[in-house]
Amino acid sequence: MKKIAKITTQKRTKNRYNIFLTDGDQEEYAFSVDEAVLVEFNLRKGLEMSDSMIEMLLEKDSIQKSYTLAIHFLSYRMRTKKEMREYLAKKEVIPEQITIIMERLIKEKLLDDKLFAEMFVRTRMNTSSKGPLLIKKELIEKGVTSAIAEEAIHLYPYEAQFEKVSKKLEKKINAGKRESYKQQIQKLQANLLQKGFSQAVISDAISQMNEGEDKEAEWDAIVYQGDKLLRKYSKKYEGFILQQKLKEAMYRKGFQVEYINRYLAEFLEGDSY
Repeated sequence: MKKIAKITTQKRTKNRYNIFLTDGDQEEYAFSVDEAVLVEFNLRKGLEMSDSMIEMLLEKDSIQKSYTLAIHFLSYRMRTKKEMREYLAKKEVIPEQITIIMERLIKEKLLDDKLFAEMFVRTRMNTSSKGPLLIKKELIEKGVTSAIAEEAIHLYPYEAQFEKVSKKLEKKINAGKRESYKQQIQKLQANLLQKGFSQAVISDAISQMNEGEDKEAEWDAIVYQGDKLLRKYSKKYEGFILQQKLKEAMYRKGFQVEYINRYLAEFLEGDSY
């Protein structure tokens, strides 16, 4: 029967220990174990070791190594169960050990998809420009169930969504763009939908924006666009046809009829339409 002759600490890894065994008069290095395994099995000098016990210790140590990898992976941020499984598989941990490690992490409350989803929503809400629908999609991609993701995004209240959408609209509406107010709003609406905000909250924010529409900026924009169109169409058309072409083009650009008629009256004075 082999016995433990001595136990030494590894120089580079202080929480790992080298186990030396004797078999008769011979003493030689046999294997190394993590400190957790050393303590769990009370390994000490003089302890007798059977081949089956050594095999079991090596398996326990292999699991402990993989568990340590998992803890290191969690040290940067919380992970979903899916992320952890994929990480351990990438590290070539055998499936049986992955199951053991996952069960241990869940039992120790180090893996909790519901808590992960809640923290993820709060972080995204406070640090990004994303809306709840896009955040929900991200959660599902990370392996969180649709039900958990749906429940978590309720932590993103309507008031916070409205405020974020309103600020985005106010920041991006720019009179210097020389585009109609309507055209700018349409582009921003498409962008906000892509970012995961609902049509309802976008419409509410736009309604508020419409109340404060800058009429002077709108007029400057239609003069700029109208002059460009006039230079283009006056080369081919004149009179009533020219007026209709201008009307159609300016309407497509989002300008309201009152601004279009005012432009035509001022810049095509004398033409009938």
